Amino acid sequence: MPAAIATLVLGLLTTLGAAETTKATGAFICPSDTKRANLNFTLKDLNGNDVRLAEYEGQVILLDFWATWCGPCKVEIPWFVDLQTRYGKQGLQVLGISVDDTIEKLKPYAAQFKMNYPVLQGLSRDDVLNAFGPMDGFPTTLVISREGRICETHIGLSSKSSFETQIKALLPERRR
Repeated sequence: MPAAIATLVLGLLTTLGAAETTKATGAFICPSDTKRANLNFTLKDLNGNDVRLAEYEGQVILLDFWATWCGPCKVEIPWFVDLQTRYGKQGLQVLGISVDDTIEKLKPYAAQFKMNYPVLQGLSRDDVLNAFGPMDGFPTTLVISREGRICETHIGLSSKSSFETQIKALLPERRR
């Protein structure tokens, strides 16, 4: 019985978003009335360059808030590397925002995990965390449509297939 309760609680905590899955087809749908993502932030990348989140408007964004000490983050990062490789040319952009370390500590971590997407420093950026939060745990990963709508918020370890299903459903949207 405790295992069943733990599974139920984990399932409830894993995906907290406004997206829907139709029962008939299992297709992912992002309702048109979901909250728009505030992409009006500039963060530093691993080379110390400014990166404006708004530069990625019009793409499907997988925005991952993570920490170097986070075990589930270490599980998901290779998934995101693979998803960026497979869907980047179709309009996916993974963005990783580290909430806990300096650029100097992030560089070897990103190299170890072969992170092929922008890794941004979110240390001491409560403004960014508050804009996409609350951050009730890590990883916290948002799936944002080409139209800038937050379609899904995953808190904690999710599944690669869940991310992939959502990304594939959003990629065909046309840029306006």
